[in-house]
Amino acid sequence: MNDHPILRDIQPTNSVDLHDEPEVFQALTRGTFDLRYIAAAIRSNLLLIGAIILIALGAALVLTLLDTPRYTANATIQINDSSDRVIGENDDQTAQQSNLYDVDRFLKTQTDILRSRGLAQRVAQKLKLQGRPEFYTAMESKAPGAATLTENARNQVVGLLQANLKVNLPRDSRIVTISFESADPGVSAEVANAFASEFIQANLQRKFDSSSYAREFVASQMAEAKQRVEQAERDLNDYARSTGLIRTGDAAGEDSGAGAGGGSVTSASLIQLNQAANQATADRVAAEGRWRAISSVALLSSREVLGNATVSSLMTERATTQAELQRELSKHLEDYPTVREKRAQLAKLDSELQSAAQSVRNSIRAEMLATQGTEQALLAKLEALKTETLREQDKTVQYGLLKREADTNRTLYDGLLKRYNELNATAGISSSNVSIIDTAERPTVPTSPNLFKNLLLALLAGVGLAALTLFIKDQLDDAIRVPEDVESKLRLPLLGVVPKATGRDPDSEMGDPKSPVSEAYNSLRAALLYSTSAGLPQVMLVTSAQSAEGKTTTSFATAASLARMGRKVALIDADLRRPSIHRRFGLPNERGLTDLLTSSDPVESAILATPQENLFVIASGPIPPSPTELVSSPRMEQVVQELARTYDVVVIDSPPILGLADAPALSALADGVIFVVESDRSRRGSLKTALRRLRAMRPILLGAVLTKFDPTRSGNRYSEYYGYQYYTYEQSDRERD
Repeated sequence: MNDHPILRDIQPTNSVDLHDEPEVFQALTRGTFDLRYIAAAIRSNLLLIGAIILIALGAALVLTLLDTPRYTANATIQINDSSDRVIGENDDQTAQQSNLYDVDRFLKTQTDILRSRGLAQRVAQKLKLQGRPEFYTAMESKAPGAATLTENARNQVVGLLQANLKVNLPRDSRIVTISFESADPGVSAEVANAFASEFIQANLQRKFDSSSYAREFVASQMAEAKQRVEQAERDLNDYARSTGLIRTGDAAGEDSGAGAGGGSVTSASLIQLNQAANQATADRVAAEGRWRAISSVALLSSREVLGNATVSSLMTERATTQAELQRELSKHLEDYPTVREKRAQLAKLDSELQSAAQSVRNSIRAEMLATQGTEQALLAKLEALKTETLREQDKTVQYGLLKREADTNRTLYDGLLKRYNELNATAGISSSNVSIIDTAERPTVPTSPNLFKNLLLALLAGVGLAALTLFIKDQLDDAIRVPEDVESKLRLPLLGVVPKATGRDPDSEMGDPKSPVSEAYNSLRAALLYSTSAGLPQVMLVTSAQSAEGKTTTSFATAASLARMGRKVALIDADLRRPSIHRRFGLPNERGLTDLLTSSDPVESAILATPQENLFVIASGPIPPSPTELVSSPRMEQVVQELARTYDVVVIDSPPILGLADAPALSALADGVIFVVESDRSRRGSLKTALRRLRAMRPILLGAVLTKFDPTRSGNRYSEYYGYQYYTYEQSDRERD
């Protein structure tokens, strides 16, 4: 049957057991935003929406007329990053290098200060608002009584100021607007200007206070540093006295290290004595050299002797005498008196010359011996001073530690003193980085209540309240008004939509193959052919939540439609309380399902043929006293199984679900259940209750059929998919024909 040419292009719809897998349709509905469904809901509730919006607008109008006019005064100030110095250079380098984030954070901090409680207290004190009757009148607040505590009254005034103050900082701007609202325009302007001026005063006061705190802190640190310096110097002096250290370098202002020997008398003496010893050694070496030079050669051959003045003069005189002797010898003999006189003079000169040369040699030797003695004495003294210096160095280590501590404390004290002097010089000489641009003027026009604004807000509130009302109403109401409600409210696939019969009864319209009702049931048949993975279910149960929803008509139309396709169909009237199938075919009801269930008669004995080919009916038969027991008996299952072996399709028309147990019991025998829902019928939870009872039997729910749907209603006229345009087209064609 799946190869039928009319149905070949129809998309199959698989049945889903929604009791086992309700999340399939929950995900489907939650993930879908259907504008057409929303539009339909709005159209069907236009009166309710209009009433809610009108009530909101009316309430806004009344409240606006009854509200007291309020006036807003605005003062503007400019906030810069840093303040200018009154004297000295401007300190703007840091501000110029700050990034945009720091500037925004600084401006945000300033606006928070404007809204702070401390600034509001300053304004209240400046204007003496506590106890001013005109202020409480402007704030529409009751003045505190005489018995009210002062703190409570102050808190009331501050709270009123903060509640009616607005601070606006536009983006990419340093101009801040200070707005204050009250019922008195004069009070509004006065308070706004007070906030601007007090903000500047508070800014300057904070800067002065911060420098005062810094001065106090530095002064306290200076006192401690001074005590440490004095104590360190006393400890240093006491240690020097106890150890006998005399520091000449410290007295002269020199900074000698602890390891360097300089600075003490012993160290200075050691240095001087070492220099003298070095000089004595040099003198001794020089004297020994001269002595070796003069003692290793003839007496009159030494340069030291020849360089002596006495020796030089004697040698000159001897040479003269020798020359005179030679002249006399050339004239006279040896015995001549002048010759003997000259020889005597020459001998005397030789003796004197020898004596002078020997004196020079002796003096050099004496000088050598003297330098040796001096050197030995100095070296002995030097060794003694070295030993004393080494002993003194052990004491100097501790002295150096104490001295460094004293120097460190002195340096710290000098730095604190310099910083303290700078703070004293610069305290209170900064100008404010806040300046007033525009002062607040007395407003002449009230800023509130704003009728247009209030009506606009009321309109928005009314629309929101109406949307909330529709949402709650939609969630609480399970009435199915449009086809989309089947999936969103019942979590069931939609098998078909049957329009409401117009002018004629449904049976007459089903007789017309071109009527909208017939076309709708043909669509239902096509959906059933592909409702499961195996195709058309063999045993189908048709039921509904309540009576008169169209389940019997759907059972009849489904069976007839399948029979016209050539399927052999058995239609069972299982509604043993209000049977109606036999009347549709004009058949007797003397024998039927009741007789089969209460006896062992063969099923063929209760089957009735109908005028339509391939369609057979089992009427309900006599109404039994206990229908539920009959349809729940094993005999009912035998009857259904026997019919399934004989017929291609078995359609069971069951009673409604609510109040009866027949339909849930019969659903367990069917291969699929068709749930019939009447469109636009007040339910109050009956549909969901019926589905819960039905799902308790874990049947295979093929889907729902929406019956008596009127697409021409204002709430439903939105969807061409469901055939309104097609139905209109068909009717227009028939009218022209």
